[in-house]
Amino acid sequence: MVTQLVMVREFLAQFQGNEFIIALIFFAWLILAGTGTWLSRLCPTRFAISSQRLAILSLLLCTFAVLQILTLRFCRDAFFIHGTSVGFYQTLATIFFIIGPYGLLDGFVLPYSLFLLRKNSPEYPGAFLYMLDNIGDVTGGAFFAFILVTLVSPLQAVFLAHVPLLLAIYLLISVSHRKKPTVLLLSILSCFALLCSGVFLEKISLSDREGKLVHYQESRYGRITVLQDQEQFTLFVDGAPQFSNQNQSQAEQTVHFPMAQTNKARSVLFIGAEGGMLQEVEKYQLQQVDYLELDRQLSAAQLTFGLLSPIENLHTIHQDGRTFLSQQRKKYDVIISNMPEPDTFQVNRYFTTDFFQSIKNHLQPSGVFSLSVAGYDNYLAEAQRQKVSSIYNSLTPFFRHVILLPGQKIFFICSDAPLQTDIPHLLAKQKIDTDFISAYYTGNVSQERINSLMDILDPTTPANHDMKPFLMQIMFTQWFHKFSTTPVPFIVTMALCLLVYFIRCRGEEFILFSTGFLTMGSEILVIFSYQILFGFIYEQVGLIVTVFLAGLLPGAWYGEKIRRMKSVKKFLAAGDLILICLMALLLLFTLMPDKLSMFFFLSFSFAISLICGCQFPLALCLGGDDNRAASRMFSADLVGAAFGSLVTSLYLIAFLGIRRTIIGLIFIKIIGGVVLLFTDEKN
Repeated sequence: MVTQLVMVREFLAQFQGNEFIIALIFFAWLILAGTGTWLSRLCPTRFAISSQRLAILSLLLCTFAVLQILTLRFCRDAFFIHGTSVGFYQTLATIFFIIGPYGLLDGFVLPYSLFLLRKNSPEYPGAFLYMLDNIGDVTGGAFFAFILVTLVSPLQAVFLAHVPLLLAIYLLISVSHRKKPTVLLLSILSCFALLCSGVFLEKISLSDREGKLVHYQESRYGRITVLQDQEQFTLFVDGAPQFSNQNQSQAEQTVHFPMAQTNKARSVLFIGAEGGMLQEVEKYQLQQVDYLELDRQLSAAQLTFGLLSPIENLHTIHQDGRTFLSQQRKKYDVIISNMPEPDTFQVNRYFTTDFFQSIKNHLQPSGVFSLSVAGYDNYLAEAQRQKVSSIYNSLTPFFRHVILLPGQKIFFICSDAPLQTDIPHLLAKQKIDTDFISAYYTGNVSQERINSLMDILDPTTPANHDMKPFLMQIMFTQWFHKFSTTPVPFIVTMALCLLVYFIRCRGEEFILFSTGFLTMGSEILVIFSYQILFGFIYEQVGLIVTVFLAGLLPGAWYGEKIRRMKSVKKFLAAGDLILICLMALLLLFTLMPDKLSMFFFLSFSFAISLICGCQFPLALCLGGDDNRAASRMFSADLVGAAFGSLVTSLYLIAFLGIRRTIIGLIFIKIIGGVVLLFTDEKN
């Protein structure tokens, strides 16, 4: 579990990723684990089962854990041009290539351990191993989310997580062999040395050939690095450049475009800021400047390297922007949103109608609001046109006047008071000196370009909502257009693979497939819903994941108790009905988002995982409970979870929205219930 979470963060950092990248990682990991579990069926007939072989397999896991991280860091630029983004298919291939050996072996070891236990105790229940595995998942997830992520680096986390495994391997050898095999002992020491070497290679593996690494830190919200190239400092978050101390044009445009529209501004709110912006806003001699930054360590790094400089009357607030607005009644003369591109569900929250309504409630009657997205030189691509149109259509219901200023970025300036586009003239009246705007504004922003941009906007483009994030659909489509590819081959391939799997799988396997699909789909749905409504707070999202895992343990324990009854199918059917009712309850609450709370999400998560955990031993009993049945059940659960994470993240939420996604998951479970009716018990 720790290795999996570390790899998620590594891929996000190396590929400047978003939730789509996370979905691909979980999909690949679960598919590989499911394949490894399925391959374990060969063990009873072709491979001898022994504790010594289990020790060797576990040592390989320790080795692959370190090597896959180092391979990703050192080989990323060998596979792809340095500094460029990577397409969908290249990203997917890299994920499978990097984590392939670990994922397959991880899936293989779980049923292999069961076979070894049953070699000495033939009646050993498969559900007990399922529960032990779940205990490890919960412990690892909680240990990483609440301790390791804040205190140690990734390779240090991998080292600490694998020391107990090395100890377990040594104990396994000691108990199984009176004379401890020298080769295995040397292998344990070599593996320990490899884990240690990884810790010392941490900063070396993060060095960049384009600059000197002067700062590196793992925060709760991502990897922060600062590179120095002569006198320029550039701050990167998860591999993507965010701020620079030599971007004067960006600072002037972001601040002066909205500030020039008002003569008597006394207060301003920055939702995100970067180098030079505070110095520019200081020219207006404001009484209050509030700066919102979720990550305390990020703002500290900006101040350390001069990307931000403190000014008079500045109040730095380390809180999620939307959470802050929901808890405050304060009104501002100007609000400036300086968020990155809306290519993640976390950032998309700052481009929705729900957010704009909150902004309107915190502006003075003649207040000004501004935000920006990537601009263009001469041609606006269709995906970009749809994105700009969606944002514009989302803003117009709340502001009487909305103007767009084109350039390297497209700025949306919004107010109920009339707005003007002659920014240099407005600044001259207020006696505000600028370097870039005064000299280059008319060359970049002309009335002709403004009119041209307004003319190509599409009034029929859907607005962007919290519960139906249209911009995420655009960003997913834009990912393929950027590389002149299409998702159709991937969709067709996955559909064919599923068809072949459904033809070959048995009824009880499909039941667990649908359960795994709903469990992982629900987990992603809850995380995204909480993130959309309340903001991404790492500890609380980690808590949701941990609760989802924790419910599987008592569920499996209870399922093991009742599986010996004759009415296994009835209990499975009752579980399906409860899962459908729980999803219907979530659908009802999404219609009243103000009623949703952390307690509800945690309770829902635990209830879903409790029922899903209960169904595993019941389905295992339905399938016969021998070694081959155990392999099939483990594999079906993992494959279902893999496709649940993929379909929910990449398609359902982005293209259908939260509520229709819930309906889709209910439909999947209904199909599982129908299959159950025609499934015969093996015992």
